[in-house]
Amino acid sequence: MTLTRKSPCKINLLLNVLGKRTDGFHEIETVMQPVPLCDELELKRGGNGIELTCNERSLPLDSSNLVRRAADVFLQIAKVSEGVTIHLQKQIPVAAGLGGGSGNAANTLLGLNELFDGPLTIEQLDRIAASLGSDVPFFLQSGPALATGRGENIEPLDRFPALQGVFALLIHPGFGIPTAWAYQALAKYSVPLQSRPGRGQKLISLLRSGDLKTAAKEFYNSLEAPVLNKYPLLALFQESLRSNGATATMMSGSGSATFALVEGQDAAAALLERFKSKFGENCWTAIVGL
Repeated sequence: MTLTRKSPCKINLLLNVLGKRTDGFHEIETVMQPVPLCDELELKRGGNGIELTCNERSLPLDSSNLVRRAADVFLQIAKVSEGVTIHLQKQIPVAAGLGGGSGNAANTLLGLNELFDGPLTIEQLDRIAASLGSDVPFFLQSGPALATGRGENIEPLDRFPALQGVFALLIHPGFGIPTAWAYQALAKYSVPLQSRPGRGQKLISLLRSGDLKTAAKEFYNSLEAPVLNKYPLLALFQESLRSNGATATMMSGSGSATFALVEGQDAAAALLERFKSKFGENCWTAIVGL
């Protein structure tokens, strides 16, 4: 039996880092929006152990790969002795802050649970997901969500009226940013007023109102402080996108991907052309409806 799953990415409309916890992680509140730009997972029962292949040669296929780790933990906890073959077809840029790897891990868990006739409950899958990474639990569901704690506490939300008819222009500059570095560097940029809790609920309320321009004023990413300082090119991207009509533009997650939101696909295509005329053709780009 073979099963195929689409594995989408996400953007953070808010990433508010509230402080470092005693366990070494950071307390956050983040509003995440799924984006239907997808990798693809093909899972097949049979063989011995886990056989993982991928079209992206830069990705390791050993135990450092989240897909392999997710499959390994699933097979152990589900007490499955049969092997599995997994092929990962990447489209989402690696180390971009778009959650591609986290989504791959979550969809590996969901796919294997379906492939082996549901041996684990959603609660068990959620615990495995949280153990794999802070963003992984978000991808066990399909809608927007408010995530708290270190990101593992997920409150699913209905689709936001303010994003109806909105398209995202995604831009990846060709280099990645280690998440661990971004959080460590943030300590030099502590601004208590910006780190106040409750920004998530305020943004959600505005997104429910249907007015993107007003809601966009509350978009915020704590990690932009260190990242844009070290990589000023990303700040130039935002300045250009904003001056050329983007309703909102921000870095997603720990970067390095930048997103810009506009109303309508034609506006997104025009914004992309203006971006290319200024920065050239070297960046990876995509236009996706939200």
